[in-house]
Amino acid sequence: MSLNLQSVQATMLIPLWGRATASKENPEILYDKEAIDIIAGCDFDFKEIAKTFGEYGGISYIVRARKIDDTIRAFIEKHPRATIVNIGAGLDTTFSRVDNGTINWYSLDLPDAIAFRQNFITDSPRNISIAKSFFDVSWFDEVIFNEEDGILFISAGVFYYFHEDQLKGILQEMANRFPCGELYFDAESKFAINISNRTVEKTGNKGAKMYFYVNNPKVLEGWSSRIKVLTCEPYFKGIPASKKWEGATRVMVRVVDLLKMLKFIHIRFVAK
Repeated sequence: MSLNLQSVQATMLIPLWGRATASKENPEILYDKEAIDIIAGCDFDFKEIAKTFGEYGGISYIVRARKIDDTIRAFIEKHPRATIVNIGAGLDTTFSRVDNGTINWYSLDLPDAIAFRQNFITDSPRNISIAKSFFDVSWFDEVIFNEEDGILFISAGVFYYFHEDQLKGILQEMANRFPCGELYFDAESKFAINISNRTVEKTGNKGAKMYFYVNNPKVLEGWSSRIKVLTCEPYFKGIPASKKWEGATRVMVRVVDLLKMLKFIHIRFVAK
């Protein structure tokens, strides 16, 4: 199974490269053995991605994975039998790092993306793929949900590709269906989105336009009385710049947080 390289789905190869490459050099932040193994067994030429994204790009991907890992671990410490839904999973490998032996994990993505994923990552009884659009709410019925066990939705680098009205509608539906559920995702500012669009185009992918951005997370609470913003944190908060990084990378890490270009947003769906 191959991917259309002029599509949003094809962007799954970028964070895979980032986690595999940067985690070798920065295992204190994240070590993604599964990503490294996938890259080793994949015949795709990552040279253009490496040239475009460089050291800073790779580090941004392992930091994102680390923040998501930490959020999941904190959640399942409180809810050891929780359901975790990875929205736009692509070639994400988080389950292999955080599984506690009792969580139920779902990787949600479009049919062609799931077909491609399954060339490298196979399902298991508690790690199940759902080949559907995020906006096809029939996937709600395919995930185990017990309010007392908790449900956490995660999404890494995915919401950018949607329009605000699309996200508003689906989050309203999720808030109604999954009371007390939580959602953790990354977002860019409007300024950063414009830069990201130019960067992705440099890889040769002209079909992955980004639209959604968040300057003020409180806007999300205006979408529904059942959406509550728990936290909004700078992207690199808690990750000290390493002296071994290139000077340009260290500067970018500081600038991104100073200008609030990237952030992690954690919301809860408030019960009636």
